[in-house]
Amino acid sequence: MQFKLPLFPEQASKIAPQVDALYLFLVLVTTFFSLLVALLILFFAIKYKKAPGRKAEQIHGSTLLEIIWTVIPLGISMVIFLWGAAVYFHIERPPANAMQVYGVGKQWMWKFEYPGGQREINSLHVPTGRPVKITLISQDVIHDLFIPAFRVKNDVLPSRYTSVWFEATQPGTYHLFCSQYCGTKHSGMIGEVTVMKPEEFESWLESGKAEGSMAANGEKLFQQFGCTTCHRPDSGARGPNLEGLYGRPVRLQDDRVIVADDNYIRESILNPNAKIVSGFQPIMPTFQGVVSEEGLLQIIAYIKSMGEQQGQPLNNRSTPTQIRDSEVPNIQQQMKQNSKQKPSGKQP
Repeated sequence: MQFKLPLFPEQASKIAPQVDALYLFLVLVTTFFSLLVALLILFFAIKYKKAPGRKAEQIHGSTLLEIIWTVIPLGISMVIFLWGAAVYFHIERPPANAMQVYGVGKQWMWKFEYPGGQREINSLHVPTGRPVKITLISQDVIHDLFIPAFRVKNDVLPSRYTSVWFEATQPGTYHLFCSQYCGTKHSGMIGEVTVMKPEEFESWLESGKAEGSMAANGEKLFQQFGCTTCHRPDSGARGPNLEGLYGRPVRLQDDRVIVADDNYIRESILNPNAKIVSGFQPIMPTFQGVVSEEGLLQIIAYIKSMGEQQGQPLNNRSTPTQIRDSEVPNIQQQMKQNSKQKPSGKQP
């Protein structure tokens, strides 16, 4: 009968060996110096114990000794810092060609959606040899996505998007946990990650049932909620033109310049008065409680898919319609009515 002591979970991602090597180095360094200090204490206690007729010799400092116990710990600390920084930056910077997956955490399950519209609950399929980036959001409380075999762990927040990436190396099935206490059934918020060979993953992806891509579903929501009323690409638009918006700088009324990323678009839908684009009036109503987190991800995917325009001004790409103050309440009321209409088709 063989006895195996697993010191580490299995390694199934490209970053896992780097994380384990750094962790092992920390363990060895702390173990070595802990034993060294303990043995020296024991040695000095025995060798220099008080004895009849022995008088202790007073030592008033040693420059060499002070240099040694300063330089050596400093050198070890710098090695740990630089090594840790290199691993951290690698973990925090997904490659540009990473495959995008979207995840929503809620009490007590994980919901994943692929750009093609395929969806899973408490299960995630990924290919080997290809970077995968998961954009995460919580529908209720703080969760934490943890895949031990990949050595990745990331907070999932209810207020903004976070992301985590990995590149799986070994086909198989691996545990997925929530490592942030999130309620009475926290321990049951588990799932699995199935790593497949690239050709098997493509076959699985094609066989998955999808009611349109995320961008296509986002376009339906965009139209159903009446967003096209104001966000038109013509000169009579009441709101900024969204074509080519994603990833570009936007000038606000207070003269700040921010980048139109996922979090900016989400905030603009739920709290439209937080950041008003220069040249436009705050007439957009909030869609808080109207659009689900899955719906928000789909709308963002649709905005991402809009074609880019070249040579346009920084603040907007259309001339805003001049709206009289007396017209603002009527416009807001009309938009609120549009937002309350139940979209046709199946909601995410």
